Amino acid sequence: MSVKGISEAAFLQLNQAKRPGAAGGASLPNAADSFAVQLAQFKTQTMGALMSDKGASSVDALGGSKPAGGSDPLSALTGSRASTATTGLNPALFDPQAGYDMMSLINKKDVNYQAQFAELSEMKTHLLGMQQAGKYLGDIKTSTGDDAIKAQLQEFTTQYNRWVQRFDGDMQAGGVLAGTQAAQVSRYELEQNIKNIFYGAKSGMHGMADLGVTIDPDTKLASLDADKLASALKGNRQGVVDTVQDFSGHFVHSAELLNSDGNFILKQLANLNKAIHYIADNRTSLQAEFGSGDAAQPTGKLAEALAAYQRSYRT
Repeated sequence: MSVKGISEAAFLQLNQAKRPGAAGGASLPNAADSFAVQLAQFKTQTMGALMSDKGASSVDALGGSKPAGGSDPLSALTGSRASTATTGLNPALFDPQAGYDMMSLINKKDVNYQAQFAELSEMKTHLLGMQQAGKYLGDIKTSTGDDAIKAQLQEFTTQYNRWVQRFDGDMQAGGVLAGTQAAQVSRYELEQNIKNIFYGAKSGMHGMADLGVTIDPDTKLASLDADKLASALKGNRQGVVDTVQDFSGHFVHSAELLNSDGNFILKQLANLNKAIHYIADNRTSLQAEFGSGDAAQPTGKLAEALAAYQRSYRT
């Protein structure tokens, strides 16, 4: 159904009088209920179709969160009636305030999607850096000196920690990427690679932990125990090299897959891009139908990510 048709269907029913049905007692549907259904269909079908993937970042979340002020656009249809004199309201609607609140929510989601696109694009770039960091570890051989092995492992843990810290705030509750599956899976996959106990198994080792590389369960940061590494090099040098080589290959492969076509990050970016352009292409008709809505007021990291999107991707 078109944007314009959402209200037309409701108001056609509003202007018709009740009449007996075939059984003698039925009447036409209540106009408020009808408009609520039409509005719900718009949210769940038209907008929801743009972001079919599961997750809190999808467009169908338009129907799952409340706009500023705590009012639910659908609930408002059967509640108090707003004054049509309010700036930005569409007085032709059965409930102008409900339409206004709906547009406020769309404005907010538009900003969120742009910010998510910018941050997820940054994560994609950083994943390429982590892929390269893992690849460098593959250069370690039995002939590589102890100090060089230690330095390379330390550099890897440092770079990994930068990656974690760069996006940690984004992934916390209320963060730009909170609930975004593509971001969650990316961090989880790289962490699990470091924690895998089967690397080097053929050489008597139990993963990177035997080399002193571990993940703190609270901070999620990596660290290198230099004494444990020195002991491992002294007791089973070939095992250390085999473990690093094994880890390097799997880590690089994981990072590459996360950034591959049709996988988590690129798929989510494509979904966000569709949603952003849908709202941009239909903003005029949406505002004509529902009212102007409150402009989104992003702050902090959300505002920074939005600015990054507008610098790099706004055409």
